[in-house]
Amino acid sequence: MKKTLYGLGIALAVGTGLVACKDSFLMQLPQGALSENALQNEKGVYAALIGAYSMLDGWAADWTHGDVWRSAGSNWVWGNVVADDAYKGTDIGDQSDLNPIERWEVVPTNPYLGGKWGNVYAGVARANSVLDLMAKTTGLPAEKIKSFTAEARFLRGHYHFEVKKVFNNVPYIDQKAVEVAYKVANDKDIWPNIIEDLKFAGDNLPETHAEVGRINKWGAKAMLAKAYMYQNKYSDALPLINELITSGKTTNGKKYALNDCFYDNFNAATKNSAESVLAIQQSVNDGDNDGNNGGYGEVLNYPYQGGPGACCGFHQPSQNLVNAFKVDSKGLPLFGTFNQSDLKSDQGVATSDSIYLPDTTTPVDPRLDWTTGRRGIPYLDWGPHPGAAWIRDQSYGGPYSPKKNVFAKSQQGTLSTGSGWAQGNNANNYTLIRFADVLLWAAECEIEIGSLEKARAYINQIRKRAGSCMVMGRLTGYGAKRIPIVDLTKPAANYLVKEYPGSDASFASKEKAREALRFERRLELAMEGHRFFDLVRWGVAAEVLNEYVAVESRKRQYKQGARFTKGKNEYMPIPQVQIINSSINGKPTLKQNPGY
Repeated sequence: MKKTLYGLGIALAVGTGLVACKDSFLMQLPQGALSENALQNEKGVYAALIGAYSMLDGWAADWTHGDVWRSAGSNWVWGNVVADDAYKGTDIGDQSDLNPIERWEVVPTNPYLGGKWGNVYAGVARANSVLDLMAKTTGLPAEKIKSFTAEARFLRGHYHFEVKKVFNNVPYIDQKAVEVAYKVANDKDIWPNIIEDLKFAGDNLPETHAEVGRINKWGAKAMLAKAYMYQNKYSDALPLINELITSGKTTNGKKYALNDCFYDNFNAATKNSAESVLAIQQSVNDGDNDGNNGGYGEVLNYPYQGGPGACCGFHQPSQNLVNAFKVDSKGLPLFGTFNQSDLKSDQGVATSDSIYLPDTTTPVDPRLDWTTGRRGIPYLDWGPHPGAAWIRDQSYGGPYSPKKNVFAKSQQGTLSTGSGWAQGNNANNYTLIRFADVLLWAAECEIEIGSLEKARAYINQIRKRAGSCMVMGRLTGYGAKRIPIVDLTKPAANYLVKEYPGSDASFASKEKAREALRFERRLELAMEGHRFFDLVRWGVAAEVLNEYVAVESRKRQYKQGARFTKGKNEYMPIPQVQIINSSINGKPTLKQNPGY
């Protein structure tokens, strides 16, 4: 395998770390790994650093810790399926270990837990290996030592951030952990450790790098701001956010800004744009015939058959999410009433050969059709989504397909892989932090500790962009052999999105402004792996998700009886095998999370 970091030009030849023991993923020396002595030079440290970066997508290109979708860097399982943005999708029998996760009934032995835990801590081990290696390497230029150390510590902080937001009570593993055979207790809050790593990175990284994909000062400060946001430390986050907005520059020196078109954030041809603050780099047709570098964790998340990817019908947008994109006559969200009725779909229409025309009357935010695939609406350049022909089981997973991870038909074979068991791998980056996310953090901070008017202005930047580059091509009927007839001069739906006027009641109070901000985050960042974590950090997960499932259980039989338990389901259980493996003299050092 070859996990790449664009511009570095060094094939990875290192594994999860330079340590060896059998009872922990943190202590496995992989086959083919170079010896420590061979890496004690600038080129070796550089290669080890690439190895640490390569775990950002959650995939080491082996199956040691289970299927890659369990640990995908996009968090489609842990951020979307666990929340109200998406169903597991496909049918009830495929990847059945996901079913109890979606219903908040997961147990500590569920293999998905070990997949996420194992791959994230493998990333931690790789970052620590870089730091260990540098300590033993002489002759490194001072500027290299400074940058490599800051990059490794950023990655270590990021990986710990990942595991904390899923499991909460987790151990912090640094280079000293080898002294206790990595059997570190999870009895301390590791936020201070994460903050220390990210702050060090922000203080010591250069503003730009020649190589695309390497973390710079601004990306590190953005992640630090995010860590503060997760602790509701708005006064700590806001100065970092303001600095990023006013002074931050991308790797190639451009000022951060929103892209002109929303879709440019999800197009392999326009990746690493001014909106990309921090992205997991993806590539295909790069010498790896299995497509390991092309978003392998998303390979299940394509239309079931016949369309792009050829697999597998997972990660289907929920009806609740689709309904959230409906707007009122002023082009503003419906807030509390959006889910009282469903936007028209082909749910229950017998086949894709049946005549079906989508709703062109109900006003909807155009981000709906850049986020979800729905019948009769252009699915990028693949033609109108055919409905049931691309859905494995509508009665189970609903009528919609994911879209943000999908490549265009015109990119097939060039920006998507042409080989491997599935054809979904592509060069479309997963952006960990978009500038839109930063603007919405700024709005959130202003609501909590600053100015509601500033918050409205930030949110309006997002909404103004949402109205650009609307989806075109209205399905008007079917010709011979049921070939769709599309009028390319008309929008596919009644797209309407407007900015909040100064007199709007949505910003009359902190509570109203908070509702507008939270709704905007959902619309802008839908299906991008953030939703569940937002609900948890806002303290509203139980309220929102139990209201969601009360309605969903009338539409999806498998949702019946599901219930989110406050004080328990905000976090996943610690994998049971890790508790067992943490034992010293028969006593585990890891403790299980409350309620499990």
